[in-house]
Amino acid sequence: MITALRVVGRRALGLRRRLVLAFALVALLVSAVFAVSTYLLARGYLLAQRERAVQHQAFADAAFVQRRLESAGADVSAVLTAAGTPAGHTIILKWKGQWYASALDQGQDAIPAAVRRDVADGTASAQRFRSDDGPALVIGVRVPSVDAEFYEIAPLHELDDTLRLLSGILLGGALLATAAGAALGAWGSRSVVTPLNRVAATAASIAGGDLDTRLPATLDPELATIVGSFNSMVDTLQQRINRDARLAADVSHELRSPLTTLVGSVDLLNARRDELSDRSQRALDLITADLQRFRRLLEDLLELARSDGGLDPRPSTVIELAPLLRQVLGEAGCDTSLLTSPDDLTVRADKPRLGRLFRNLFENAERHGAGLVSVQATRSGDDLVVFVDDAGPGIPTEDRERVFERFATGPAKRGSSSGTGLGLALVTETAAVHGGAVWCTASPAGGARFVVKLPEART
Repeated sequence: MITALRVVGRRALGLRRRLVLAFALVALLVSAVFAVSTYLLARGYLLAQRERAVQHQAFADAAFVQRRLESAGADVSAVLTAAGTPAGHTIILKWKGQWYASALDQGQDAIPAAVRRDVADGTASAQRFRSDDGPALVIGVRVPSVDAEFYEIAPLHELDDTLRLLSGILLGGALLATAAGAALGAWGSRSVVTPLNRVAATAASIAGGDLDTRLPATLDPELATIVGSFNSMVDTLQQRINRDARLAADVSHELRSPLTTLVGSVDLLNARRDELSDRSQRALDLITADLQRFRRLLEDLLELARSDGGLDPRPSTVIELAPLLRQVLGEAGCDTSLLTSPDDLTVRADKPRLGRLFRNLFENAERHGAGLVSVQATRSGDDLVVFVDDAGPGIPTEDRERVFERFATGPAKRGSSSGTGLGLALVTETAAVHGGAVWCTASPAGGARFVVKLPEART
């Protein structure tokens, strides 16, 4: 469970965040090591300096006290007062079994037991400890000439304040270094991600049909290879698409002449149909039907070839949508009363091509959807939406995108109005040319619903 959460958390961090985090952590680690090392070195140096200074002062004071105690009739309290110790220092003396101190609130209990033992054994001793007033340093030395034990306590308040200030400065420096590392990581990640975003935007533009888009040239030697390879790949892709489009257009164009001849010949035979036998009439009917299907297929191929070749002009004529839908319903042999639409809907379109889009949908519903049941047009924000419902069994969810592919046919026999799988592909291409889209859902009546979305032309 923990491992899975770690994996999810790792995946949730993007490239930029990982780079920023890495720079910040490295900066924090380096600054922390530097701060700790500097603090320890400075602390050791300052403490050593302070200890040497206190030792020098303590030995000088001990020599002064020794000289005074060697004089007959010396007053111990007066001697300790006359020692002239720095402010804050306290002298504690054990002489002839008695304890004396230069401060009234200090006594033998203020001296650590370990220091007293060392001095009693004749060994000079120094120790840092924390008294009731804060950190302090005690120096103890035995004065054998007068049989005395001399102790001097020096406060370390100033040194402690200095070390606290130093630690605060080092901590602030570490935080600033971490913030600087994060800022450097943000700048570096932006430098890394920006070319990737440019590649992604260019790829999205190419996927949207703008095959002339290329990555701009760069002077960065690390990116020059990627830019060159990407542009070369797009050039090759564009050449292949153009070649395929030209092939389809050329083949379709070359087929038009023999098709025209065949159509004329069949029309002539149909004009003299009464002179043919019943068997010949049935054969003529089959030829006529297939010829009509072939002509429709050829027109669809030419339309797709023109769309693939980028020859479709942007529609510029504003037309009323409701009259167009009624006209197409009549041409498709459907009841115009099936239409429900306001009369003020307008769209910028190529009228013949938009009419073919809806005719394909209506004929598809009639031939492969058990009949057209309703056509509804409405306004949705800045767009117009047309719902085309049929009475068929509907289209399975997994096939609702595939039916718009070229030459797509399936168990539901929903491909196009010509039965070749090009009709719905043309619907998609035509909707895209008009700045819209088309998709399939389930109809409230139980059949299939095709939804066409087009931008409304504001007048």
